[in-house]
Amino acid sequence: MSRTPRELLETVRTIAVVGCSTQPHKAAHRIPAILQAAGYRVIPVHRTASQILREPAYPTLADIGQPVDLVNVFRPSAECAGVARQAVDVGAPALWLQLGISSPEARRIAEGAGMDYVENDCTGARVQAWGVRAPR
Repeated sequence: MSRTPRELLETVRTIAVVGCSTQPHKAAHRIPAILQAAGYRVIPVHRTASQILREPAYPTLADIGQPVDLVNVFRPSAECAGVARQAVDVGAPALWLQLGISSPEARRIAEGAGMDYVENDCTGARVQAWGVRAPR
């Protein structure tokens, strides 16, 4: 990884959230809302939802059809290698697995493709603790 977690959050603007939830009480909804409030463009990726957080939702990363700066993952560790492959396929420069999620295979895939990689860390907690906002 060439950028630290803080550097990532200080430089990315568009964050695709894989596993973004439609349910406000879940972390996979609350954390993307925190990111939105900090000025990031959040693109929800959800298999069936059409809209989350007042943003269009897409079934896969490939369906987004535009560049993203960071792929933030709220899926079980067993699914992360597949998400990493999708992130590589769409040319995402960074992959971040949320708190409690880690995957040696996802790390190998991401780092092998030259992506920045973070695992077992919370984007929302970091944004709040560091007072980081999306760059303009």
